[in-house]
Amino acid sequence: MNLWYILYFAAGAFFVYYLLRYRVTIIKFVGEVRVELDKCSWPWDPNQTGFKKYKELRDSTVVVILSVIMLAGYVTSCDWILGHLVGALTGTTMLK
Repeated sequence: MNLWYILYFAAGAFFVYYLLRYRVTIIKFVGEVRVELDKCSWPWDPNQTGFKKYKELRDSTVVVILSVIMLAGYVTSCDWILGHLVGALTGTTMLK
């Protein structure tokens, strides 16, 4: 037997032990998660089908991605400007 097989077996045995020891807690947690997810308002109409169903979700994702790109550009620009400004005031050189 290879050492990796022994480690895989030990990890599997630990996983099974963990599931058996805490099965009541795990089942209770999964049940509570299911109840909370039923309360959620999902961003699509359940009667729609196809890609129209995910229009709001897709549009929200595009807004988030564009916002992150704009924020990254703003932070990078401020860092570049302040780095050159501090470099000019202190007499240190910036790498090009």
